[in-house]
Parts: sequence; structure tokens; C-alpha cells
Amino acid sequence: MFPKTMELKSSTRTFSCKEIAGVSDAVKQVINTIRKVSLSDASVLITGESGTGKELVARAIHNNSYRSKEPMVVINCGAIPGELLESELFGHEKGSFTGAHRSRVGRFELADKGTLFLDEIGDMSPDLQVKLLRALQERKIEKVGGITTTNIDVRILSATNKDLAASIAQGTFREDLFYRLNVIPLKVPPLRERIDDLPVLIDHFQEKIVQRMYGYNKKIFSDEAISVLSLYSWPGNIRELENLVERLSVMVETDIVMPSDLPDYISNHILPSTETPSVCSVFKNGIGFNEAVEEYQKSLILYALEQTHWVKARAADLLKMNRTTLVEKIKKMNIEQEQEFPFS
Repeated sequence: MFPKTMELKSSTRTFSCKEIAGVSDAVKQVINTIRKVSLSDASVLITGESGTGKELVARAIHNNSYRSKEPMVVINCGAIPGELLESELFGHEKGSFTGAHRSRVGRFELADKGTLFLDEIGDMSPDLQVKLLRALQERKIEKVGGITTTNIDVRILSATNKDLAASIAQGTFREDLFYRLNVIPLKVPPLRERIDDLPVLIDHFQEKIVQRMYGYNKKIFSDEAISVLSLYSWPGNIRELENLVERLSVMVETDIVMPSDLPDYISNHILPSTETPSVCSVFKNGIGFNEAVEEYQKSLILYALEQTHWVKARAADLLKMNRTTLVEKIKKMNIEQEQEFPFS
């Protein structure tokens, strides 16, 4: 088992990832990467779907680095209009534009000696990308409307849910900036690739509710409820699960959460193949948790292989998994092609 709080003692400090809960191999790999990159000052580009916890990963890197006693400043590049983002990053001088009634310090200066986390970096405009690249190269910034430069000592962490390689090909993201940010890539897996973590995550979120809600007693999620949740695809990832746990903590009046307590969009979730039974029929047939999950995975893989004429690379893309992982699962589940296709 992999503890939900991982601590490793080194000769100088203790490594801890208290907010990243999980027991799966995917989470172990993420935490091991955090441990390694925390020892350096290299830029890290954190990628993953929305709701996977990219900011939590960034905070874990900062909190375990030698900069941990200094601030970590966060800015969402996609939430601020392009014309204001430059001022937010670099600051501005009084009178530099309409509404600039006084000088303002930017996020770079606020993060000096600490960490600057650029969330949704893929949404930054090409013009501002040029100025960001210059700041990173020269370790200096210039306020909007200013004529002097200021030295900065900031570690850069960035995150995106976009395919920056595709954005580079489309000409919307600078390749040189990408390589400056992507010194160390760190991919955060979606929840559907770490289903083993569901019980740990549910317990983790309930612990947070206990801390802020007086008199709340943690609920027990039945094995049947966990099985249903395990068959759901979780498009909203960890954020969606946390919201669901919050909802159930309020709406379920009993101590045990059953499948009937789950929202219809989860309990009535139908598997991709028309021949695969619904979640409800799985339990009517008395299939256990492990068998149900394996059958679900097998049906997904068969569906993807059939849709791509058994071209494993294309099936892996459809399933959003590595080709090697797909091949391993095909061998483990003894999935065989019923007829030969003219593809390999």
C-alpha cells in the first residue's frame, strides 16, 4: 500500500505530499517525480486534463523545495484578459494606461525568491509570450510604462490542459518558450486511469469535510457504491469526485452510501459496447467488484480495437493510454482477434 501522505527523510529535510492522496502506481510515479524535481530549481511544465489537480502538484513541488519559506504566487493566464495580463505579470507605472492611477507591483516581483505558478499557460497570447520568454531568459522584468529593469529570482512552474505541441504546429504557441518551460515535463493522470484511488480519495475528501463541518460523521461507501463509481468515466476528474462527495455528505441521511444514493448520470452509466450490460444489471447478476471492473476494461479495449481495425497505436490513442500499457492489458486479458485484418 502507498500511504496517502508520503514522507521521505533525506539528510537535509523531510519530503511530504499531504494533499496528494492515492495508492495507485500512477500516483506513485507522480509523487516520485515531485520528490526529484523539488531538489532542483528547473522549470516544470505540468500537463493533464481539467480537474486532475495540477495546482496541487505545483504546490507540492514548491513546499518541498528550498524556496518553501518564500511565497508561491499563482496566476491563471486564461482567466485574465490579454490586455491586463501583462500588467498582472510585470506590474505597471502610474499613468502607463487608462485607469493606471498608481504604480503596481506585478506577480514576478511578488514571487521574488519564491515560485511563480503560471496556470493555463496555453491561453497566453503570442505577443505576451515573447515578453515572458525575454523575462525568463534575462531574469529581468520591466513594468508596463517603465524605463528601468528589475532583477528577479523566481522559479517557474506552469500548467496546461492543452496540447502545446499542437498549438506550436498551429502557430499559437512559441516553440522556444515551450522548451524554456518544459525543462521537466510532469503529466498528471486523469481519474479514470487511477480508479484504484477512489476509496482513498473519498476518505481524503471526507476528512476535509470533517475539519470544516461541525458534527459531521464520515459516511461509509458500500462496496456496491464503490463498484458503480469505478465504472464511471469521470470527465471532471478529481474535482468532480470531490464535488460528488460534498453533495453526498449533505444529501445522504444514512451512515452508508448505497448505489441508489448516487446521481442518475452515474448509476445509469452505460458502457460503450451495446453488448455490455449496464451497472444495475451487473449487480443483479451477482458479479463481484474485480470481475466487473475487468469486464468493463475488456469491453472498452475490444470496442477500441474494433473501431480501429485492431491497429493498437490508434486504439491506444482512442483510449488515451500508452500503447505499451494497452499491449500489456491485451496479453493479460487474453484478448484475441477473431479474424485477420490487413493492418498491423
